[in-house]
Amino acid sequence: MRVLYSFPFRIGAERICRTAWYQVDGAVRAGAEVTVFTGSVARRLPSQIRLHTTLSLGRFRIPLRALGRTRACQLHDWMTARWLAAHPSQIDVVHGWPLASLLTLQTAKRLGIACFLERPNAHTAYAYQAAAEEGRRLGIDLPPDHDHRHNQSYLDHEEKEYAGADFLLCPSDFVAQSFRDCGFDQGKLLRHHYGYDKDRFFPGSQDPTEDRGLVMLYAGVCEPRKGLHYALEAWLNSGAHQQGKFLVCGEFVPGYAERLANLLDHPSVQVLGHRNDLPELMRQSDLFVLSSVEEGSALVTYEARGSGCVLLVSDGAGAVCGHMDNAMVHPMRDIGALTKDINHVNLDRAFLKRLRNASLSTIGDITWKGAGRRLVEVYSTKIRTPESGRS
Repeated sequence: MRVLYSFPFRIGAERICRTAWYQVDGAVRAGAEVTVFTGSVARRLPSQIRLHTTLSLGRFRIPLRALGRTRACQLHDWMTARWLAAHPSQIDVVHGWPLASLLTLQTAKRLGIACFLERPNAHTAYAYQAAAEEGRRLGIDLPPDHDHRHNQSYLDHEEKEYAGADFLLCPSDFVAQSFRDCGFDQGKLLRHHYGYDKDRFFPGSQDPTEDRGLVMLYAGVCEPRKGLHYALEAWLNSGAHQQGKFLVCGEFVPGYAERLANLLDHPSVQVLGHRNDLPELMRQSDLFVLSSVEEGSALVTYEARGSGCVLLVSDGAGAVCGHMDNAMVHPMRDIGALTKDINHVNLDRAFLKRLRNASLSTIGDITWKGAGRRLVEVYSTKIRTPESGRS
């Protein structure tokens, strides 16, 4: 399996850059031969890969802001497509990322190479709409450079990429449904999943059956679409806040903390800001909450499960879990349902312990190593061959 993996940003940095790094590492561990085109490298990649950088040369790196995001993505796409056109016999599969793959996807199709587009979020039209709606509910405007602020040029480009790809890689059922709702055929939507690093995130000594207050954790960018306001209201509406505490980790977008001040000021809520000790905080927590109205498949939900937290998530969080099986899943924006779930696990600690044990029993399936195996399996079912066309 010979894979051309195209990622335009600083692979190995934070957020999607971390996702891309682990996908490459996982694919190599699963036996794939991987050629990586990336803007630059923040964390050393496996030695087996063939590496090409489009925004760096040796130790010299062109800052993304120097070119601007659009031009940087266009340059990356052009360089990747040009290399692919010159080396078609060396590649079986092309895996691209949004905003930087249109030429590469078109070149792959022309050469008869199966091409996949990563979908780290729901359909962008839905993502823009959901983020804007939450902002209107709260009276908050997203910063001009925010990824989820409506940008028609980006949307138009991504829709061309959707059409140009053979397949869209969807990390959650929520993402896949957002594309079906926009008229995409199920056969174009392929399910894979993300993962967590088991060397960093592992269970602590949480014992939810102890007679003590529960610890609930939120971690991530604090912005309206992630629904922290719903989680705070549900927490304060529940009985759990009387003895427990709600830890809030992350930086707030402008105006959001001020809008939530009366909720954040409650004695049971501790606002911790950006933290570098997230694994340890997760091992100290019983619950992890994420009430998003739009996600791809939030990495923190994998990491929380790996750390022994029970998930309390919305059906828009893209979490890999099952309601009343190993987690509690509530309809997005439903404060009453989340309040009920918090009360349930607070009052029935034996049930909470069963959820935790069930979650821990399957965390081996959601590591990055497992995600790499799944990704290569998805590739292998769609490789084109001269004899049979698309298999």
